[in-house]
Amino acid sequence: MTSLGAATQLLEMICAAIAAPAFLGWVNQCRAWLQNRSAPSLLQPYYGLSKLFRKDAVLAESASPLFRVAPYVVFGAMVVAAAIIPSMGTGLPLSMAADGIALVGLLATARVFLSLAAMDVGTAFGTLGARREMMVGFLAEPALLMVLFVAAMISKTTSLPLIAEGLATRSIGLYPSLAFTAVAFLLVLLAENARIPVDNPATHLELTMIHEAMLLEYSARHLALMEWGSALKLLNYACIGFALFVPWGTSTEAAGPAGLLLAVPLLVLKLGFAGVGLALIETLSAKLRVFRAPEFLATAFLLAVLGLLVHLLLGT
Repeated sequence: MTSLGAATQLLEMICAAIAAPAFLGWVNQCRAWLQNRSAPSLLQPYYGLSKLFRKDAVLAESASPLFRVAPYVVFGAMVVAAAIIPSMGTGLPLSMAADGIALVGLLATARVFLSLAAMDVGTAFGTLGARREMMVGFLAEPALLMVLFVAAMISKTTSLPLIAEGLATRSIGLYPSLAFTAVAFLLVLLAENARIPVDNPATHLELTMIHEAMLLEYSARHLALMEWGSALKLLNYACIGFALFVPWGTSTEAAGPAGLLLAVPLLVLKLGFAGVGLALIETLSAKLRVFRAPEFLATAFLLAVLGLLVHLLLGT
């Protein structure tokens, strides 16, 4: 383990935790501008988290220790996931023990604890949201795994840093398999992060919300960790997309500290464009009915399978 690799991994974790609320705030700003509304401050998510951390937590009488532990597990899983994803550099020591499949497992762990905690108190809306969340996860995880498998077959490895490094060094050209999987990954990103058209993060209409329904019983620091973890998840998915489809600009061990310094502003630029694109998609899309979500994610899985077949048949 080199000192540069350890520093890169630590920097990625710290920057992801700090920048996640800002990225969420940027997406909210872009949505407001596109919808001709007054945009909230870029720092609004930080103000909300700070306010929640200063409050006293209120817990239901029937809440078990699982309800109290779940926010820390969800937030911790998202931070560890940020360490696996090569958002700034590829020489990550942790990648030797954790690859893309382990990353999907981390995301699934956070989902399971979130869903169990939502059902723990026994409220109707918490259970409703947990069931819907597990339905989305059950359909989204195979599509995400298929996307990773296509990239792994191209790069001959399941390690995300090595996949990013391998794809970045390939000659620029048209790769139909990656085009299919990129669209599939975008659909998974929208579903997994409770974005329109699958869910609306700004709504509190009980009959349609999924993610927010699971957080109704949380308050204070527990709610802050859940919200922070949700912002981290959105940032992590964006960085996974960069590693698989826009890997250029990621620092390698051969580039040294100079490459790492250059990778930071490039990552900020990528996140800026990703925020605009995500806000544009949400503005132009309509919220789907809940029973249409399986069709939406089935389309993502089908596109990922098409990408795999194109790679197997054409080698591109």
